[in-house]
Amino acid sequence: MDFFRRLLGGGSIAAISASEAGQRLRTQPAPFILDVRQPEEYRLGHIAGAMLIPLGELSQRLKDLPREREILCVCRSGNRSRSATQQLLAQGFKAVNLSGGMIAWEQAGLPVKKGAPSE
Repeated sequence: MDFFRRLLGGGSIAAISASEAGQRLRTQPAPFILDVRQPEEYRLGHIAGAMLIPLGELSQRLKDLPREREILCVCRSGNRSRSATQQLLAQGFKAVNLSGGMIAWEQAGLPVKKGAPSE
């Protein structure tokens, strides 16, 4: 049963609401923000300071992520970021999923930055 749960993405992972994420981002040290959407989606609106690594590239870019900070995984609705959170936890990172993704972030009235990644 555990095999199927892992295969299908079941099991519990840490997830936080948009309002809790907004609060955590005002603390020190703030979580590292990882946006796992596509560049076009990121350009339309993202959390300021977020690093863009599309989900399909994540396994090849783990070296670009901090191991000493909590990583807040973000996507549009929370599904891709949930997968990213699972991948990161399996690799020993401290990661948490933004429940509801950017949809929930915007509905909570939190600030959104528009434009291309600054990498």
